[in-house]
Amino acid sequence: MITTKPRTSAVRYRDVVAEPRFRAVFGARSLATAADTLRTVALSIAIFAATDSMLLSAVTYGVSFVPQLLGGSLLGSVTDRARPRRLIAVGYGVECLLALLLATGWTPPWLSLVLVAAIAFATPVFIGLTGRVIADVLPAESYVVGRSLSLLTSSLAQLLGVVGGGGAVALLGAEGALLVAAGLHATACLWVRFGLPDLPAAQPSRPQRPGTVRATWSANRLLLGNRGIRTLILAQWLPTAAATGAEGLVIPYAATRWSAGTASLLLACIPMGMLVGTVLVGRIASPSQRPRLVVPLLLLVGLPLVTFWLPLPFPVLAVMATLTGIGLAYSLCVQARFRDLVPVPNRGQAFSLLATGLMTAQGISPAIFGLLGDHIGANVAIAVTGLVATAYAAWQGPRLVRVLRGAASEEERKA
Repeated sequence: MITTKPRTSAVRYRDVVAEPRFRAVFGARSLATAADTLRTVALSIAIFAATDSMLLSAVTYGVSFVPQLLGGSLLGSVTDRARPRRLIAVGYGVECLLALLLATGWTPPWLSLVLVAAIAFATPVFIGLTGRVIADVLPAESYVVGRSLSLLTSSLAQLLGVVGGGGAVALLGAEGALLVAAGLHATACLWVRFGLPDLPAAQPSRPQRPGTVRATWSANRLLLGNRGIRTLILAQWLPTAAATGAEGLVIPYAATRWSAGTASLLLACIPMGMLVGTVLVGRIASPSQRPRLVVPLLLLVGLPLVTFWLPLPFPVLAVMATLTGIGLAYSLCVQARFRDLVPVPNRGQAFSLLATGLMTAQGISPAIFGLLGDHIGANVAIAVTGLVATAYAAWQGPRLVRVLRGAASEEERKA
């Protein structure tokens, strides 16, 4: 049972926002997320208008996944060797220049996609640095509340980017919308440059240290070789990938049963549920309650999706989709322990590895379950995603709880 009685010692959102270092990276990341979404929407529309190709338009949404996988695999160690302010600001500045270039209309569609993919190659580095700064500056319970706020704002920024993207293109045209995205990235760059102190690197420079790629692979082996850390990483990858696969099938499923408008409403239920779950777990549940909540929340990700096998009415399925979204807040139960288990000199790379795997899984799972849906039907494929998430909860749930409670054996905590 989640305690609803207010606790005088509870950390509030305003408390973590009062930390200037968190405020700088959090605010800049939120602006950049909205800008990325807006850029994707505007570029997709511009490419379709130029080529009349639905394939190229759709590729705009998925062109970043493979570069992100490669970037996270090759450059992860940079996150612990670099000073965060300089590299994060440079990253947002480059994204601003990219949006300005795309807005000119000088680049042909193929070159536009190549440039977006090139930026995506470095994205895991910026995300890893941001995660490292948040983990370093927010202690204990403040970290969970800060992550909760980050998830809330990221979801809202994506929603605003999608909704605002369509409106901006309708009002300003694709080029004007790309200029707005450039302005958001420029603001994020300046916020980090002048709002974030020049924090030191996690790993000071020293003679004869290994190269970037070798250090990245070595640290990834170290992180994934630790059973406790590996359990927490997989817990954040696999159920989320299953839910993303279900999201990719909601539109074709609902459109065939009802209408495109109804399909959009059903799709919106999952992120809305996640917003609710994030507040419940991040602000209301106590630290001692979260390990007990993780398995019920994991089951809440999967079991409601299984009901899509049945021809239930829209209101019932909307509730089921919302419950799945609430269940996705399980990740907040995992993140504090993940931060504590990861060695401090490898924190940046750990968050880069986590983000790389998560983005890759979210890119691949819709294709896998979409292919499955072509053969067995969208409703059955959605139910299979629910069975996958449920099976994971039953299989790994007990081990996950032991790791979260810090009661894992020495073998689980060390390689």
